[in-house]
Amino acid sequence: MSSQSILSFAPGTPASRLNEWLQFFDTNGTTAHQQFLGDTPVIIAHGPGVDTRAPESFTAPVAKVAVTGDFRLGRRELRPQGTIVRIGDAAVGDGSLNVFAGPCAVENEQQLLACADVAANYGSVGLRGGAFKPRTSPYSFQGLKWAGLELLAGARQHTGLPILTEVLDPRHVERVAEIADGLQIGARNMQNFELLTEVGKSGRPVVLKRGFGCTVDETLAAAEYVLAQGNDQVILCERGIRTFEHATRFTLDISAVALMKQRSHLPVMVDPSHSVGIPALVEPVSMAAAAAGADALLIDVHVAPEQALCDGKQALLPDDFGSLMGKLELLAMGLGRKMAGVMRPVLADVER
Repeated sequence: MSSQSILSFAPGTPASRLNEWLQFFDTNGTTAHQQFLGDTPVIIAHGPGVDTRAPESFTAPVAKVAVTGDFRLGRRELRPQGTIVRIGDAAVGDGSLNVFAGPCAVENEQQLLACADVAANYGSVGLRGGAFKPRTSPYSFQGLKWAGLELLAGARQHTGLPILTEVLDPRHVERVAEIADGLQIGARNMQNFELLTEVGKSGRPVVLKRGFGCTVDETLAAAEYVLAQGNDQVILCERGIRTFEHATRFTLDISAVALMKQRSHLPVMVDPSHSVGIPALVEPVSMAAAAAGADALLIDVHVAPEQALCDGKQALLPDDFGSLMGKLELLAMGLGRKMAGVMRPVLADVER
């Protein structure tokens, strides 16, 4: 297998200085090309023996990483300090614990605004809600589609929370990105490579859910499709994998949270609701995810889950969500972390 070297440079490095490196590699018979990781210029050189010992007069790279395989731009070594992904005012990856909450699906304006109020009042940093719903059965509720997206925009105006919603079709990306603050790629679409490329081009933050039959390596490779478009605003999301165990909806791979944070500079989110599928387990699983180092949680909340058109059985009631948020803040403090969002009533009562 041929070796590769990735050189990253400081943002704003002049093109002329980067071209010196490209010419150096070309002179030495090494194939090299330049691309961007956000605002960071990088040069990837590959061949049977890559020599990066350029003249001292050259601009020195900030990081120089020798790799094999196709996991390149997401490697932790390129950004040991990690990447911060901004969705609205939320900064995911800055060391704080962030919670995005809301209904699995947008059903109507009254339902959405009621759920959005719960999310905002208990300190969520963002509102989740599906306008387009990929369902196992074609006869299940498929979402309100474009009308649902407009309702999400109204909920953002109502609460001030940025909205995170799923996009299913590469042809829809541009239009959805005009409204949504963050784009979600669902588990079923994790390896829809055309879709990944399009959301990468959009420049919007992307939450990439791990497919329930996919490995960590495959998840990191999927993220490369977005990163390769110059978009470094990617959050990896662990949402449970399919195993022999049927006591829960899926099996949440807590070890993957720590592993992805060790191997990648991208922040990691956990979806406890879709992984366990049981409201009573959402709290302990959320606490475990935070302890494992998750940067964010994605939680289903519904004011009337028994009436929900999609995944109501896993959604938390408002009071249960409020209790969880208070406990998460206490846990974050114990871990030396900050809980993003507003002060929760539960913690305020404890401090008094």
